[in-house]
Amino acid sequence: MRSAQAQREGADRQLLAKRDRLIERFAAMQLDLGGAYYEMAIRDHVNNDVLIRKAAEMQRVDAELRQVEGVLEAGGSGASRCPVCEALSAPGAVFCSQCGSSLAAANHGR
Repeated sequence: MRSAQAQREGADRQLLAKRDRLIERFAAMQLDLGGAYYEMAIRDHVNNDVLIRKAAEMQRVDAELRQVEGVLEAGGSGASRCPVCEALSAPGAVFCSQCGSSLAAANHGR
């Protein structure tokens, strides 16, 4: 039982570290997007395609961050991993929020 507790605490620390990395990455992406827009605006040449690509990547990082935060709020390491893409899923999730694959096999094995 002690070993299971230690594993859970280790997994929670990994989730917290991942959350911190995602927050830092998201903040850097915000600065990059703002800087890119500023540079385009002062040159009077705004390229929407570039801005849209950067915003889409920010959305992906934000979705992953929300997922990690959801797992932490739901009790931490009770999460499972998707058998297809290895994304973390909240306890009790039926489908992977990243790729849509069924998590029935992953949840059944716990």
